[in-house]
Amino acid sequence: MLISQNGHLSYCTNIHAGESWEAVFKNIVDYCVPIKKKVSPYEPFGIGLRLSHQAATELLQDGNLLMFKVWLLQNEMYVFTINGFPYGNFHDEAVKDKVHLPDWTSNERLSYTQLLFTILCELLPSDMEGGISTSPLSYKHWHRTEEELNQVKQTATKKLVYLVAQLVKFHETRGKKMHLNIEPEPDGVIENSDEYIAFFEEYLLQEGASLLASTLMCSNSQAQEYMRTHIQLCYDVCHFAVGFEKSEEVLQKMEKHGLKIGKLQISAALKCKASDTVSIADQQQHLRIFDEPTYLHQVVIKTIGGELLKFDDLGKGIEAMNCIDFEELRTHFHVPIFVEDFQLLQSTQNEIISVLESWCKKEFTKHLEIETYTWQVLPSHLQTDLVESIERELEWVMNTIANETFKKNSYSAIGNRG
Repeated sequence: MLISQNGHLSYCTNIHAGESWEAVFKNIVDYCVPIKKKVSPYEPFGIGLRLSHQAATELLQDGNLLMFKVWLLQNEMYVFTINGFPYGNFHDEAVKDKVHLPDWTSNERLSYTQLLFTILCELLPSDMEGGISTSPLSYKHWHRTEEELNQVKQTATKKLVYLVAQLVKFHETRGKKMHLNIEPEPDGVIENSDEYIAFFEEYLLQEGASLLASTLMCSNSQAQEYMRTHIQLCYDVCHFAVGFEKSEEVLQKMEKHGLKIGKLQISAALKCKASDTVSIADQQQHLRIFDEPTYLHQVVIKTIGGELLKFDDLGKGIEAMNCIDFEELRTHFHVPIFVEDFQLLQSTQNEIISVLESWCKKEFTKHLEIETYTWQVLPSHLQTDLVESIERELEWVMNTIANETFKKNSYSAIGNRG
């Protein structure tokens, strides 16, 4: 739904289990319809669509895409962004590091993403730009040496060139401006802003632009501009918070290097801080409630000396709290964004407020998407009615933006009177 002149807000439907198109569409009917009635009864409601490879393939069969397009119009809904990170099953089984498969060294990942852009090009309203988020190339622990990591980046760059060429042609022939949004994640080959910027400048703008220029028969400078337009950053607030990156610093670096942010994924990480009143043992006991077997819950621990120590899953991070100068633990476990305290634990909700404050001052992206995909694996005392929970998250974001906009306008009025 439109929350500013150009800004669109939705939630990602990857929170709903279902890998077939039939299951995906049923979830849209069961959840998006009542949510729209509550949060956007008189205006069109945007959908943050998630399609597995199976669902995307089935959507392009038997007239399903045309029927869905008509249904969207009839129900005053639209699709402006797709989550193209999880390729296969994302629920009801151990996903862990398999979420990165197939990675960007494979033809399967390229073909899947091209399939998604073909769908988005058909669904995207003519007056909007569209985006698809994707994995951070691969999983870093699969590639132990710098030579192996370099090979991953080189291979991925060639795949991305083919994709950008497709997006340039979509823009020229269909008038649809779309971008791939690379999503840094802890333990991804690209896991923070510095690694994203380095990959963009050292690979995409070098060998990638040269290959794209020869493919499209354009100048190297034009190819670089195509790269900047059609490959952008997916800023997942939880992921950057786990890495202890401050949003204002990330935004400044992106602007300095002339790189764009295609999507802001609004999500909160779980954290706990050393306390004089709460023992580490008690904190560990509460953290273990969140140590579930479905998803990776990477951990970064900040020590008293300021060192950042990384662990590939929550169980290892919990045990490490006994052995180091523990100051704060943050883990990649998406928790409800409208909750700040979880008994002896907290969330990184303040990081969301901070980045939304920056967004209200300067809309650095047109796409905002809430992504709390862990509802089914949350501890039982945090599980509530899903429709109500999604509505609460959307309303929390809208209220936060309204408050920040009010403050900005108030400051502006005071300045004008001065």
